[in-house]
Amino acid sequence: MSFVTTKQMLAAADEGAYAVGAFNVENMEMVMAVIAAAEEMNAPAILQTTPSTVKYAGLPLYYANVKAAAKRAKVPVALHLDHGNSFSLAMQALRIGYTSIMIDGSHESFEENIALTRRVVDACSASDIPVEAELGKVGGKEDDLDCNDPGYTEPDDAVKFVEETGISSLAVAIGTAHGIYKGEPKLDIERLSEIRKRVSIPLVLHGASGVPDEAVRECIRRGISKVNFATELRIAYSNGIKKFLTDNPDAFDPKKYGAVGMEYVTEVVKNKIEVCGSAGKA
Repeated sequence: MSFVTTKQMLAAADEGAYAVGAFNVENMEMVMAVIAAAEEMNAPAILQTTPSTVKYAGLPLYYANVKAAAKRAKVPVALHLDHGNSFSLAMQALRIGYTSIMIDGSHESFEENIALTRRVVDACSASDIPVEAELGKVGGKEDDLDCNDPGYTEPDDAVKFVEETGISSLAVAIGTAHGIYKGEPKLDIERLSEIRKRVSIPLVLHGASGVPDEAVRECIRRGISKVNFATELRIAYSNGIKKFLTDNPDAFDPKKYGAVGMEYVTEVVKNKIEVCGSAGKA
C-alpha cells in the first residue's frame, strides 16, 4: 500500500477504540515477518528500531529495508524510532526518512524533558512527522535501556507536558517494564483512565511483551492506541532458529533457518494484532 506516518494510524485507532501494534525489528527477516503477519490480518503495522538496533546496522540500512518492504506491502507501514535517546539521533532519523520519531527524555528532569521534546517537535513539524515522548519511567532492561527506578506518569504532569511540547502521542508509565518480567506485572489501570480523561492525544503502552493479553485489552479499552512489542519477537525468532538447527545440525544455509525464525515471528505478531483489535483495520 504505502509507507506512511503514524499520525493517521493512531488517530484512527484512537477514534475506533483499538490499538496499532508496534513491533521492534532487528534484521531483514523480522521486517518481512512482521509485514507478512500484518498483510494476513489486514492490519496497519508500525516497525520500530531502538538506538541499540540502529547502532548494530545503521539508520540508512533499516530505513531502506523497511521502505522497500513497505512499497510492496498491501497494508500501511510506518517506521518509528523507538526510544530516541538524543536530539542528534532523532534528527538523523528524520533526515534519513523515518516516518515517526520518539524522543525519550524521561530520564531527565520534568523541565528538561519538556525542553528536549519541544525541540524535536519543532524540528519535525516542518515535515509533518509525528513525535512520541515518554513521561514517567518505564522500568526494566532492554538493549541499552535500563531503568531500576521506574516512576508512574502523573495525570497533572501529563496535561502540562502535552500542552507545552505539542507531541502527537504520549507513552505513559503505569507499571509495565521493558524486557522479561519476573512474575506478572501489576498495572495501575485507574491511573491510565485518569490520564485518558485529561489528555486528548493517543496514548502508548511500552513494555507489553509478557503482559497478559486481557490486561493489554483492558489498557486499550481505557485509551491506549499504540502497543509496543519487542522481547517476545526476539525470543520467537531465536526459538525458531534454535529449533531448526537442533533438528538439522548439519544445516548451513541462513535462508533455511531464517525462514523458520520468520514463521515463528509471524505467528506472534498475528496474535498481538488480534489482542490489539487492529485486524481488518488497514
